[in-house]
Amino acid sequence: MTPHSLAFYLDVVMSGTVLGAKPTDQPDRVTGRLGTEFAENRSGRHHMWRDYGLAEFFWQRESGDGPWAGHHFTLQVHRLTYGGKVVNGEIRTRYGRFARRLRFAKLQRLLENRGTVLREIPSGQDPCYRLFWNPESWTCVSVIGAKEEYRTPDDLRVGDVYGITAPMTPDEVAWRTAR
Repeated sequence: MTPHSLAFYLDVVMSGTVLGAKPTDQPDRVTGRLGTEFAENRSGRHHMWRDYGLAEFFWQRESGDGPWAGHHFTLQVHRLTYGGKVVNGEIRTRYGRFARRLRFAKLQRLLENRGTVLREIPSGQDPCYRLFWNPESWTCVSVIGAKEEYRTPDDLRVGDVYGITAPMTPDEVAWRTAR
């Protein structure tokens, strides 16, 4: 049986959603799924993100009074090493306790057992992070590839998941591969 927190990560990587909230969803729909425990941040009138602790959703809009368009979400998995209440209530209620680290090898093995194979994509000149992509859900898993002071979190080890982001489009994967 898969521990509950691992089931959460499997659901996210395989579906490209967080509790069913898509990266393209409107802010109210995401809040309807993840709950009202969030901090809202803005960069000018055209960019907004909501921090739900472990999950952050990002939006943009063309004009200051126009509708928000979902851009992406990121699971800030590295925050779990801080301890405390990082996982918001909706996720915690559904999936239970979360370990302070997520080992990529374990996640990868469980995904492969379910028929999902992640493809490694070049991460540029940065050996500190490795990127793995699910072409079905357009989800990207960032993994610590090498430790370097001031470039990687002290509390993570090589092979720990740093974060999970969606979407990473095939065009972005092609661009990264061509670099």
